[in-house]
Amino acid sequence: MSQTDNAAALDALTAAILSRAAQTRPLLIGLTGSVAAGKSTLCQQLSARLSGSLSVETLPTDGFLLPNDQLNRLGLGMRKGFPETYDAAGLFAALASLRTGPTAIPGYSHITYDIDPALTRIVQSPDIVILEGLAFSPFADGRTIADQVDLLIYLDASEADLEDWFAQRFMTYWRSAEHDASSFYARFRHMSEAQAEVFGRSVWTQINLPNLRDHIIEARDRAQILVRKTRGHRLEVVRGAGVAR
Repeated sequence: MSQTDNAAALDALTAAILSRAAQTRPLLIGLTGSVAAGKSTLCQQLSARLSGSLSVETLPTDGFLLPNDQLNRLGLGMRKGFPETYDAAGLFAALASLRTGPTAIPGYSHITYDIDPALTRIVQSPDIVILEGLAFSPFADGRTIADQVDLLIYLDASEADLEDWFAQRFMTYWRSAEHDASSFYARFRHMSEAQAEVFGRSVWTQINLPNLRDHIIEARDRAQILVRKTRGHRLEVVRGAGVAR
């Protein structure tokens, strides 16, 4: 499904964001939904449409995950993406700082599957910030960054489609690791292709699906804008952005 096929939904989202940006600077947008829903792609599409006249920064919440060595020491290595695996204090501090001036944003590598200090960047004072990722459900102290953004968008899809998309993404990384020993996925290269796909689906079932059901989906009812994605990757705005509840 191309961006052209989704033009109507993207137009509606862009118009809703621009309307709010006219009243609030910087405008902090939260974009969340399940692992493999396509949040990064939607974020890129919106950024491309908005950046013609405004300065836009896209910030993945992955950069605020705790480093792998710390997660492993805490026994959380198999719960990455759950609320307790984030540097909540650092995330709240960064959001507050973004409203007042330049802010250092940590980076995350999906190849090494870990925080990468070399990817840290300084974000100057943008007109719009799109914070994209998982960390929108309440942390242990009850606080949630859903309360800190000006507009929350939830990208929804069926669990069956999400599992298939996750498996496809896992296999893409698995294949790419064939000649890259530094890749996190190189450790799975001893598996056959069929074994790797079965393993990838087990990761979905044991980690990402429980996270979706127990935590991530809480943001769906809170979101001002709800976007649904079909198996064919068509986007439909079903709440907000001019759509009646």
